[in-house]
Amino acid sequence: MNIPTIDLPRVVVIGAGFAGLQIAKKIDKDNYQLVIIDKNNYHTFQPLLYQVSSAGLEPDSIAYPIRKTLRNKKNTFYRLANVQHIDASLSTIKTDIGDLEYDILVIATGADNNYFNNELIEKNALPMKSLVNALDLRSKILGNFERALNTKNLTKREELMNFVIVGAGPTGVELAGALAELKNKILPKDFPDLDLRGMNINLIEAAPRVLANMHEVSSEKAHQYLKKLGVQIWLETFVESYEDNRVTTNKGIEFYADTFIWAAGVKGCFPEGIQASLIGKGNRIKTDGYCKMNATENVYVVGDAGLIETDKYPTGLPMLASVAMQQGQYLAKYFNRKVKGKETEEFNYVDKGTMATIGRNQAVVELGKFKFQGILAWIVWMSVHLMLLVGFRNRVIVFVNWAWNYVHYNNGLRLIIRPYRKRQNVIGIKPLRKVKG
Repeated sequence: MNIPTIDLPRVVVIGAGFAGLQIAKKIDKDNYQLVIIDKNNYHTFQPLLYQVSSAGLEPDSIAYPIRKTLRNKKNTFYRLANVQHIDASLSTIKTDIGDLEYDILVIATGADNNYFNNELIEKNALPMKSLVNALDLRSKILGNFERALNTKNLTKREELMNFVIVGAGPTGVELAGALAELKNKILPKDFPDLDLRGMNINLIEAAPRVLANMHEVSSEKAHQYLKKLGVQIWLETFVESYEDNRVTTNKGIEFYADTFIWAAGVKGCFPEGIQASLIGKGNRIKTDGYCKMNATENVYVVGDAGLIETDKYPTGLPMLASVAMQQGQYLAKYFNRKVKGKETEEFNYVDKGTMATIGRNQAVVELGKFKFQGILAWIVWMSVHLMLLVGFRNRVIVFVNWAWNYVHYNNGLRLIIRPYRKRQNVIGIKPLRKVKG
């Protein structure tokens, strides 16, 4: 890999997500050479992927060029590449554009869907972890309504208009709410000659309540909002398989749907080369309190890929953007102090709250001891997400879109730029490491 060698320690960061960008912003460029590697040339604001998939926002509203973020930052380099292997013993990484030595390595590769070893579901389900996934889902949703309008087979039409979402965490709940608003307010205008009463949105959750990680008050309120929008909720239900548009569950309940969306779990995702003994729960790399990978001196892991077990979080810190951002800021400060010979305390995650939106004027927010719902929670949710977006332009565009949609109930352009095609592995590019379990 063509990176100049200079008389500064080289810090290589794999991944330009929430944690990676924070390191790039905060690390002292006078004392380190920084190399950012990512398989995309843009940062994705993943909390709003569901709005891209439901045609509420355009993809460029939640994506921001990595090179623009790093512009004018001295001793900083970005390379578009897939990291294939990490050799910690030689302090080297192997990529599809060449090898690179490092003095310090930061793994910030995030998470991937966890299908719990169910090959049928992994093969046939629609994921929503990337911008490409969201655009594929959008094309499929809009294309299916066009197909439903043109088919005379009532059974096929019903399958095309049925949606099954597995997982009632924030992603599943927010997507279900967005689809319900499409059904109730948007699609009747676009498809006046299609009977949308046949459109069903099914939200399946293995836990006894939606938003199981939030307080029962928030969970119950979200449940009420979803039911009011017409979402059918199936609790304590496990999906066993999905094939040929047939969803089977442990309760014997079956669904027939052409759109099956998986939002039921995530696991750490990182390149090959990490010893199995260093991988813990959720396929995450075990680290100490300083985010340093166990049994190493110069490899650090932040965000969803890292596992820090504490008394408060015995199964690891939550896999949230707020954790990744705080760890990125912490690690940059840690490096800055380390090069000056100063000590730093272990990472301490500050829980700033949890929130989810269900639809217009409907959200649930928990900020410490304060729990509130409704329009105030919805405004707080919007404000926080606007502030966290990367780039002033993106904040303005998203705000204008939300304001326009609120006044006119016109949820985006709904263009089918490319027909949906079932995803396939890209030839010649190895995916990041996946471990069974």
